[in-house]
Amino acid sequence: MPWGDFKDTAAERRLFQRRALVVFGFVVLMLGALIARMYQLQVLEHETYTTLSDKNRVQVQSVAPTRGLIYDRNGTLLAENRPVFSVTIVPERVSDLDQTLAQLTELLSISEEDLERFQRRLSEPRRPYQELPLRYDLNEQEIAALAVHRHELPGVEVSAELVRFYPYGETTSHALGYVGRINREELQRIDPVNYAGTNYIGKSGIEYFYEEKLHGRVGYQHVETNARGRTLRVLERENPIPGEDLRLHLDLQLQKLAYQLLDGRRGAVVALEPKTGGLLALASVPGFDANLFVTGISVAAYRELSTSHDKPLFNRALRGQYPPGSTVKPMMAIAALDSGVTTRERVVWDPGYFQLQSGGRRYRDWKRGGHGWVDLTDAIAESCDIYFYDAAVRMGIDTMHQYMDMFGFGQDTSLDVSGALSGLLPSRDWKRAVRNEPWYPGDSVNMGIGQGFMLATPLQLATATAVVANRGRWAQPRLLMDVVGDDPLVEVLPPPSRENVMLNNQDDWEFVADAMAEVMHGRRGTARRAAQGAPYRMAGKTGTAQVFSLAQDEEYEEEEIRERLRDHALFVGFAPLDDPKIAVAVIVENGGSGSGTAAPVARAMFDAWLLGFPEDKEPVVIGAHQEGGE
Repeated sequence: MPWGDFKDTAAERRLFQRRALVVFGFVVLMLGALIARMYQLQVLEHETYTTLSDKNRVQVQSVAPTRGLIYDRNGTLLAENRPVFSVTIVPERVSDLDQTLAQLTELLSISEEDLERFQRRLSEPRRPYQELPLRYDLNEQEIAALAVHRHELPGVEVSAELVRFYPYGETTSHALGYVGRINREELQRIDPVNYAGTNYIGKSGIEYFYEEKLHGRVGYQHVETNARGRTLRVLERENPIPGEDLRLHLDLQLQKLAYQLLDGRRGAVVALEPKTGGLLALASVPGFDANLFVTGISVAAYRELSTSHDKPLFNRALRGQYPPGSTVKPMMAIAALDSGVTTRERVVWDPGYFQLQSGGRRYRDWKRGGHGWVDLTDAIAESCDIYFYDAAVRMGIDTMHQYMDMFGFGQDTSLDVSGALSGLLPSRDWKRAVRNEPWYPGDSVNMGIGQGFMLATPLQLATATAVVANRGRWAQPRLLMDVVGDDPLVEVLPPPSRENVMLNNQDDWEFVADAMAEVMHGRRGTARRAAQGAPYRMAGKTGTAQVFSLAQDEEYEEEEIRERLRDHALFVGFAPLDDPKIAVAVIVENGGSGSGTAAPVARAMFDAWLLGFPEDKEPVVIGAHQEGGE
C-alpha cells in the first residue's frame, strides 16, 4: 500500500483542535455577551425594567367621588344616586373591536342607537384607557351571560357605577336641572385630573350652578392586573372626597301643588319667601322627566320632547319673556308717586279711552265704558288703564326706566338660578340701537300698562313683587338654603348685588300695598272673588298680556289656533299683607282672564303655605268666569 494512502492523523488532530478552539471561542464569546447583557438588564438597568414590569402589573386608577345629594327645605331627597350596571369597553385593550361588538350583540340586547352612541364617543377626544359605556341597566341574566364569556372578551367589563336619579323627575326638572355625560366641549374646560374617572357633569339648573360643590374630589388606587388587564387586587387606595350635600329653599309639597294647579295648561308659577329671597316653588308646566337625560336620551324620545307644541323643555319660569301687562302697575304707581307726577289724592277721568292730543289715536281701557273718576287706589284696585296711560306720559321713558330698573326688570337679579333671562326693559338708547327710531310718546303710553316693548319673566315679576312686600328691601332670589358639609353658606352663595329701594316718602310702600289689598278685598277689586273666605288679608294684582300671532312655520288645528291666540293670564301677589311670608307670580299661557284663571292659582298657593296642606281640600278650578277684572 503506498504511503500516500495512510491517514495523517496528526494533521487531522491539529485540524480538529483548531476547529474546537474556534467553536469554544465562539461559545465563550456568546456566553460573555449573554452574561454582559444579563448584567446590563439585572444590574445596570434594574430599576428601569422593574418600573416597566410594575407598570404592566400595577396600574393607577382614578376613583370617582360620590356626587352630593340635593334635599328640599324639609329634608325630602330630590336628587340621589343609584347603582347601575353597564357593559363598558376599553378600546386600547381590544384587538378586534368589530368582532367584540358583534359578540356582545349576540349576548346582549344592543340597539343600533347604542352602537351609534358608542361609535360617536369613540371618535370624540377622551382620556387613554377610559372605559366607554356600550349599554346601561343590565339585568341579572345579561350580567351572567357576560360572566360566562368573560375570557373571550378582553377589554370588556361589567361596571357598577352610581348614576343620578330624580325621584320626582318631572316635578323638579326645571328647578334642579339634570346631569349628563361629559361632552367634547366640556372635556376641554374641566379639570382633567379631578374629573378622571367621572363620566357625568351638571348640565343645567342647580346641578350646573353648584357643580364644583356637588362633584367632590377624585381619589386614586393602585391595582394589580393580569395579562388581560383585569384587576386582581387593590394594593393601595386614596379615598375620594364626596361632593357636598345641598339643602334648598324649595318645598316639594308646594312645588307639587303648583304643577297640579296648572295641570293641562301651559304656564309657570314662582313662589318665594320675601324675607330671604328663597324660592319655595319654581314650576314650569309642562315639564319633562330629567332621568331621560342622565345616561343619554334616545333620539325618538328627544324628538318627541323637542318638537312638542307645548315645549316641555322650555323653562317658562326663568326664560319665558312675556309682556307683564297690568302686573307692573304697583311698581309704576311707586314710580309715579316718588317722581312727583301724581299724588295719592289726584283723580283722573276715565271715559274708556286715552288720547295724547285731541282727535288723535285712542288708547282703550280694558273696560269699554271706562271707570269714571278714579284716584290711584281705585286705579290699582280696578286696574284702570287710563290712569296709568296718563302717569306714563307724565313720567316719560327715562323716569320709568330708572324706577323699573330698581325693581330688577331688564336684568337677571337671581343669586344662583342658572339660565334665567333678563327680559327687556326698553329705553331711548335701546330703541335707537335696535329699531333706529326715536322714542315716541305712544311708546310710553303702552309701557305704562306693561305692554309695548317691555318683557319680563315670571321670576322677575315675583322678585319685583317681593320688593313691594318688603317695602323696598331687596332679597335676591336664590335656591340654596344650606350646605350640609364643612363649607359655610356665605362662602358658597354668591354675594348680593342689589341695594334697597329708598323713596322720598317711605309711607308710599304701605299705600301701594294697601291698594293691592283692595284688588283682593275691595268692593270693586278685580280679584275679589279669588280672596273670598280667606282668614287673612292678601295683596295682589291681576294682568293680561296680548298674543298677536303665531310663528309662520307653526301649524295647529283650528281649535288650537283659537286657544293659542287668547291673552296670557297673569297675577302677582303676596300674603299676609302686614307680615308677608310668601310672594307669588303666576302666568297661564292663553288663559284669558288674570282674575279668573291666574288669581285662583295664587290663592291656592297662599292657603297651602299659610294654612297647611290638607289632603282632603277641594282642588282649585282655574278658568272660571270673574266679573269686574281683567
